[in-house]
Amino acid sequence: MRPAVPLSILPARGTAPEAPDSSGATAATRAPRPASGERRLIDSHSRTIRDLRLSITDRCNFRCVYCMEPDVRFSPPESLLTPSELEAVARACVSLGVERIRITGGEPTVRHELTEIMRRVASIEGVRDLSMTTNGSLVTPESLRTWIAAGLRRITFSLDATSPATVQRMTRSRSDAADVIAAIAAAIDAGLNPVKVNAVVMRGVNEAEVPRLAGLARRMGFEMRFIEYMPLDSGHHWDRSLLVPATEIQELLGEAGPLEALGREDEHSTSETFRFTDAASHPAARVGIIAPVTRSFCGACSRLRITADGTIRPCLFSLEEFDLKAALRGSESDGPRRQRVLEDALIDAVWAKQAGHGITAAGFRQPDRPMSAIGG
Repeated sequence: MRPAVPLSILPARGTAPEAPDSSGATAATRAPRPASGERRLIDSHSRTIRDLRLSITDRCNFRCVYCMEPDVRFSPPESLLTPSELEAVARACVSLGVERIRITGGEPTVRHELTEIMRRVASIEGVRDLSMTTNGSLVTPESLRTWIAAGLRRITFSLDATSPATVQRMTRSRSDAADVIAAIAAAIDAGLNPVKVNAVVMRGVNEAEVPRLAGLARRMGFEMRFIEYMPLDSGHHWDRSLLVPATEIQELLGEAGPLEALGREDEHSTSETFRFTDAASHPAARVGIIAPVTRSFCGACSRLRITADGTIRPCLFSLEEFDLKAALRGSESDGPRRQRVLEDALIDAVWAKQAGHGITAAGFRQPDRPMSAIGG
C-alpha cells in the first residue's frame, strides 16, 4: 500500500515549491475558497458530498473471495482512530454539509467500542441518518436494541447465498445463512427501515442464487440488492470473466416474480430498484441492481470515505489517500483549531476526487487496499 500523502505536496509544473498551509495543501492542490465564505465538500467536477462512509475497523471474521485472502494482515489496534477521533472527523464532515453517515468496516461489529461510536456520531447535530453495513454473523435482537438506543436508524446486511455450502465457499467461514436470515428478520422486527441486504454476484459461483435471494426478500419484506463483481480483492485476482452484468442479473430476477422498475431512489442512489407486482409479495419487498462496472453512476456520486486508520479516500477506487491522523494527533489536537484543520484537509481532498473509477478504461489500476481496508 502506498503511504497516505498530506494533501499533496507537489507544486504546479514550472513553479517553485510552495510551503503547504495548515492542512498540508499547496496552491496547486488547494480547493478554491468561495468569496462568500461558504464551506462545503464540492469536487472539481461540481459534485457535492452528502454521504460519508466511516470505517471503524479493517478486521473481519469472514475472508470473502471477492475481498480478502485468508492470510491478510490487519492494522495494529493503535493505528485505528479512537472513538473520540472518529467523532471529530464525523463532526468536521457534517459541518461541511454531510447529512448521512454509514458505519462500515471490515466488519464493524467486531470492534468492541461500536456502540460508543454510534452514540457519539448520532449525537452530532446535522446527522439526518446513521446506518451500518454488517455481515450479520454477530447481530442479535439484543445488540439491535442497544444500537437503536445509541442512534442507529438503518442497517444493511451482506448475504451472498441461501445455500450453506455456497455461503461458506464465498465467505471462507463457518457462517450459516440461516443465522444471517434470522438477524435480518430481527432487524425488521426491531423497526429498522428499510432493511437492505447486499449480494456480490460472481459467475459460476452464486448467480443461481439471484432468484432465490430475491424470493427471500419477496416473502420477508426487505430490499435485496445485487452488486456486480468489482476489482477490490486483496490478492488482485479480479477476473472480468466472473462478472455477471446488470442485464443478466435483471433477467435472473424475473424468475422470482413479476417486477416493475422504480428507477433510482434519488439521483445519487447507487441502486436501480424494482418492486414485485403480484399480490402474494410482501408490500415492502424490493430488489435492486448496483452496477458500477456496466452502468457506472460516478457522475452523480455524493460519497466520501474515511478509513479506520485515518485517511481520506475521495473515491472507492482512489490511488491516493490523504492523511488526517497528523491533524488529529498533532500539537493542535484539541479545540476549534483542530476542527478548522480537519475541515481544510477534507475540502482539499474532495476537490481532488477523480471523475470516475475507470474500471473499463485501458489503463485501469486496481487500488492497493482491498474493500475491507477501505470501508464500504
